[in-house]
Amino acid sequence: MDREAELERLRGDIAACRVCRDAPAKGPEYRLPHEPRPVAVLSLRARILIAGQAPGLRVHESGLPFDDASGDRLRQWLGVDRAMFYDRERFAMVPMGFCFPGYDAAGGDLPPRRECAPLWRQRALDAMPQIELVLVIGQYAQAWHLAAARMGSMTETVSQWRHYLFDGTQPAVLPLPHPSWRNTGWLKRNPWFEVELVPVLQKRVKYLVS
Repeated sequence: MDREAELERLRGDIAACRVCRDAPAKGPEYRLPHEPRPVAVLSLRARILIAGQAPGLRVHESGLPFDDASGDRLRQWLGVDRAMFYDRERFAMVPMGFCFPGYDAAGGDLPPRRECAPLWRQRALDAMPQIELVLVIGQYAQAWHLAAARMGSMTETVSQWRHYLFDGTQPAVLPLPHPSWRNTGWLKRNPWFEVELVPVLQKRVKYLVS
């Protein structure tokens, strides 16, 4: 089987996954309360992988990753428009959880489902050896991709972005905060992010998508 056929089969397997509903990791009472709709973009040619958290409700409804205000901010950071962002020849997107996890008691999104990463993450990454840059967004993606190299907090981890980006690891890894509106205050308290990191990110993205 050629690589394209293998990737297409993996896409189908992910789309058909219902483990979080039918066999939840923490027991039946923790089953996903709605119909799963896995959202991921796999590619044989994209050189950039966006490793996010989990889809929100709007993404669950549309099936498009980052199809919300968070996506608008992320695209600004990357310096790309929607057409380029959704071109699977340029960007692959594999969140930590493929399905919208639902809301917590305070109305915020629950953490990514525990079932996804053990089942699918390494298979998805192994299927895309051409990836040259992984953008790890938020604490859950950073914990998985950086492991012991992650700092004590998201702020500390992102502040060490030069260390991760230029340490010679292949593919290169760049930690980012989540582009959610909830992090607007964080951006105001940490102006170095948009002054120092974003221009470097945009330069790297421009090179890799050209």
